[in-house]
Formats: sequence, C-alpha cells, structure tokens
Amino acid sequence: MLSASVPGIALAANRVSAGDLSAARAQMGFSLAWHIVIACLGVGLPALTLLAEWWGIRTGSPSHQLLARRWARAMGVLFAVGAVSGTILSFEMGLLWPGLMGRFGQVIGLPFALEGIAFFIEAIFLGIYLYAWDRLPPRRHLLTGIPIVIAGTASAFFVVCANAWMNQPRGFTLRDGKVVDVDPWAAMLNPASWPQTVHMILAAFMVASFLTASVYAVALLRGRRDTYHRAGFVIPFTLGAAVTPFQILVGDWAARFLADYQPAKLAAIEGVYTTGSHVPLTIGGIAGDDGLKYGLEVPNGLSLLVGYSPDTVVKGLDRVPRGQWPAVTGVHWAFDLMVSIGFFLLAMGLWLLWAWWRRRRMGGELPFNRLFLMLAAVSGPAAVVALESGWCVTELGRQPWIVWGVMSVRDAVNPAPGLMAGLWLVLVVYAAMTVATVYVLRRMTRGTPVPQAPQEEDVSRYPVV
Repeated sequence: MLSASVPGIALAANRVSAGDLSAARAQMGFSLAWHIVIACLGVGLPALTLLAEWWGIRTGSPSHQLLARRWARAMGVLFAVGAVSGTILSFEMGLLWPGLMGRFGQVIGLPFALEGIAFFIEAIFLGIYLYAWDRLPPRRHLLTGIPIVIAGTASAFFVVCANAWMNQPRGFTLRDGKVVDVDPWAAMLNPASWPQTVHMILAAFMVASFLTASVYAVALLRGRRDTYHRAGFVIPFTLGAAVTPFQILVGDWAARFLADYQPAKLAAIEGVYTTGSHVPLTIGGIAGDDGLKYGLEVPNGLSLLVGYSPDTVVKGLDRVPRGQWPAVTGVHWAFDLMVSIGFFLLAMGLWLLWAWWRRRRMGGELPFNRLFLMLAAVSGPAAVVALESGWCVTELGRQPWIVWGVMSVRDAVNPAPGLMAGLWLVLVVYAAMTVATVYVLRRMTRGTPVPQAPQEEDVSRYPVV
C-alpha cells in the first residue's frame, strides 16, 4: 500500500470544527456534482453536433442541419455555464483546501495549467464555429468544430489527471515533512491517470448522448415522429450505445487497478472485511462492524473477477486501521448502482441493435415502440445517476484522505470559522444558475419552427433563437 511506502505529512493540529469541516466537504461535493454534468455535456455535445452537421452536409437533410444549429446554440450556453461553475471550483480549491494547494500546488499545477490552455483553445474555436456558420463553406465550417471536440476531451483528461494524482500521489519526495524533488510530469501521469481519465471521458460521451436522446425520446412519445425528432434521437442514442460496451470494459480495468494500487477502496466497494481467497461478489447489503449483511452473494465472484481464479487473494478492510475506513455502505451502494445502470444502458443498446437488424431484413423505419421509448427517456437521467455514483465511489472511497496515504481531509481544510456561510451562498448561486440554464435551454427548444418533412428546402431561412 502506498500509505506504507510514503510517509504521511505531520501537520500541526487543525482546529477546524466538525461543522465547518462538514460544510467544506458538502460545498465541494455539491459544486463538483453540479459541474461534472455540465462538463460532460461540454465534452460530448460538440461531437453530437458535428455528427449532425456532417450528416446534414452529406445528405442535404434540412432536419439534420437544424439539429446541428440547435445543438450548437445549446453548446454555447452550456460552455458559458460550465466556465462559471468551473471558476467557482477553482476558487473553492484555494479557499476551502489551503493545506492541499499550499503544500502540493507545485506538484499538481501542471495539469491545471494545461487544462487552462485547452480551455482557451476550446473557447476560441467555439466562437469561430458559432459565428462563422453562414460565413464559411459548409465543409470548412465543419472542420472548425473538430478542435472543440479535441480541446474539450483534452480538458477533461487534464482535470481528471489532477484527481488521479490525489488517488495515486507521485512526482515528489517528502523530506522532513517538506515537498522536494518535484517532477510535475510524473505527478500528472501517475498510475491512476489512464484508467481514471479513459473511464471519465467515456462517461462524458455517454451522459451527453443518452441525456440528449432522452429529450427526443419524450418528443417521440408525444407523437412527434418527423425526421427531425427521429434524427435527434437516433444520433445521440447510437453514439451512447456504441460507447457503453467499451465503458464496461474500462470499468473492469479500473476495478483491477484498485486491487493492485488501492485495495482499501476496492474492499470498501465490495464490502470485503477479511483478507482471503474465494471471496464472493456481494450485491446490495448493509455494512456492519463485522461484515456486509443481507447482500446477494455470488460465490468466488470477486476473486474470479480480480484474478480469474477463485484462489486469488483479495485484501480486506482488516488490513486498514479502523479509523481509515471509508463509509462502506455508501461506497458499496454507489458502485452497485453505477454498475446496474451500466448494464441497463448496455441492454438498451442491444435492443437498438436488434431493431436495426430487423429493419435491415424487413425494411421500413426503426420500430420505436412505446416501452422502448419510455426506457430510452429514462436512460438520460439514469446515465447522470451512474456518473454521480461513480464519482462518489472515487471520492468517498478515498476517505479520509484528500491525498491518499499522505494528507487527510481534516489537515487540508481551511481552519478559519464560518465555512457554513459559504455553503449556503454556493447553494443559492447554483440554484439561480440551474433555473437560468433550464429556462434558456427551454426557450431555445421552443422558439424555432420545426420542419415536418425532409423535403422542405427552406430550413436554412428558419430563425434560430
């Protein structure tokens, strides 16, 4: 375990009250939970927009062209909102956790700096893409959108690298309690970076895809079966369905990574209290002092998943001091919920594939029956729940450490009193941003006439709010 190889930092006793510590954790958790949804849309929606625009250019479909224009406008709004919530987060990192940023800012500063560069590239090309739509030839305009997708994905990569460092701190040496021999590249490209970043980026595409598709699934349920709404559903749902199997494989990779590098987190995820072989896979259950109870056990399941053999030894919480245990029930349930939703989305993708195969054999349109569309409408919010659950597993599973095995959350928090006031202020700000964002997006979807048939040629003259 890293905590055995890297000596922890001995800090003076932090006299923060329990209430202020809880307020700081709640504020950071709420801000991240809110921002991460907008950030995922910022990563995935540009790709969906380019797909719709490319299809519109290729086929001359006015419905696809209108879809691209509408999604581009939504993309601009969400980018602005994400920039605001991201700025709030950057202030919170310094204000709430000076112990972390003051001591390790030189170590994890590189990914934040690179994320800033990616952000500016994304902003520049987003401006070009939005305002040069009717000023550039269509194919050239399409090309201006590609840097947005690349920069958005790179931005997610750099930010998650910083979080991965908090799970696997590398690139520095602690000497007499001081941080020396800093190697920012080794810190950024730590062992957790690849499984965590790939898992997060795929999650971003899934959330953006299924959430967008769910909006059009509702419209299809209401009888709007025109080309515009069918395309608005099929494009994002197909992308989400295509990404889901890879996400499940990457999730398995990430879990095996935990077995090697963060066995305490894996033990909390699976509710493993005692180290040993032939460890079952437990679904559900409630954590007690001596084990996980009332869960559904699959004999040898966890040992088989971790090492492909029932003889594989899985480290349990008995190897971790009791005071360093995460909240086992919460982490375990969040993981079960994430996995369950992942397989639900996989089943929906297979259903779409089967429907497509039937259409190829029998001809006609995709048979969107009511049950499929109702479940598809649920898939968007479900993908968001899976995203938040996965993030809870990552963050709660690391507790009580803010830098795993090196610095505790209590040692990093701002010792100044009054952090509860900041929590209430942030809740008010985010409530206002939520209302404003939803209002603007709803106005944009309702303010433009929709073509009723693909042969309509005058869509380019339709005003786009």
